[in-house]
Amino acid sequence: MQLARVIGTVVATQKYPGLEGIKLLIIQPLDKRQQPSGQPVVAADATAQAGPGELVFFIGSREAALALPEPFVPVDHAVVGIVDQVSAG
Repeated sequence: MQLARVIGTVVATQKYPGLEGIKLLIIQPLDKRQQPSGQPVVAADATAQAGPGELVFFIGSREAALALPEPFVPVDHAVVGIVDQVSAG
């Protein structure tokens, strides 16, 4: 899992049948200091609650598809949680 900031949304007029009703978000991956790390990516919102400006954590690869209600849909990243607080030890 990795932290990211939601920076936008994607509007799709057509989606793969298993992705209907799933929100697509543009997220900016972050490093351990919460600074941008790499390029933004599109992620399916498995929480159905994340929105622009929120700090979230996401997963990628095969696990991303398994986080959604319909398993094995064609996604590379999925938002699986919204972060309430970050503590550095």
